[in-house]
Amino acid sequence: MKFTKMHGCGNDYIYVNLLEETIENASELSRKVSDRHIGIGGDGLITIGASDQADFRMRIYNADGSEAEMCGNGIRCVAKYVYEHGMTDQTEIAIETASGVLKLQLITESGKVKQVRVDMGVPVIEASKIPVVCSREIVLDEQIFAAGRDWRMTCVSMGNPHAVVFVPSVDDLLLEKIGPEFEHHTRFPNRVNTEFVEVLSRTEMRMRVWERGSGETLACGTGTCACVMAAILNEYTEDHVLVHLKGGDLLIDYDRISGHIYMTGPAETVFEGTFLQEC
Repeated sequence: MKFTKMHGCGNDYIYVNLLEETIENASELSRKVSDRHIGIGGDGLITIGASDQADFRMRIYNADGSEAEMCGNGIRCVAKYVYEHGMTDQTEIAIETASGVLKLQLITESGKVKQVRVDMGVPVIEASKIPVVCSREIVLDEQIFAAGRDWRMTCVSMGNPHAVVFVPSVDDLLLEKIGPEFEHHTRFPNRVNTEFVEVLSRTEMRMRVWERGSGETLACGTGTCACVMAAILNEYTEDHVLVHLKGGDLLIDYDRISGHIYMTGPAETVFEGTFLQEC
């Protein structure tokens, strides 16, 4: 099986072109290739295939084999892959995901994709649609007990569920202990991605993320969008925010007229190779 290793702000996945390759069991394959000791190493597996709704279809499998609805960093890499592999010559494309069809604008230079701007759609803030167990319709600055203490969270879905926690500093958090407690908390029927955010100014934030099924990653595109939406709801920031992640920076814009949120960031190819799959 031929593959390409790519990353967006350090959020790395193994990409497989299903127009050329066949995978029998994507979940099991994701567990194998994601292993950083005996596999290729990555946060999961992303497949690129044909779509009857858009130009291409992507499916995302976490490192534990579970399937995710969306991946903001991953979709930028898919755009880079299809353009640089000659699968399209268009700089505006649509990609089908498990959470709907998203539109992307490719920013190119000398035939290479340098940045991708993604219309991430309208953030969902209704508790039942995220989903999160809550007596209120919107989970805004809501108390939750996890990892032995009380936290305040604001919940948003960007096609997948996010719990955003604002903290004074993101540096000293023991995410390997805190993250699983949020991910498997009884208030999240489908588990949850958890972002811990330090607001630096009205236009700048820092973020660390615990992704369900993968653990702490260097970046999360949907999580970054969820953080900015949560910050706007709590009146911490403006509508144009630069977010610093462990793996790089993402620029997030919120359009109050359309209700859509936009993410702009890089996509990088690491290497290509062949994996001898047994599943």
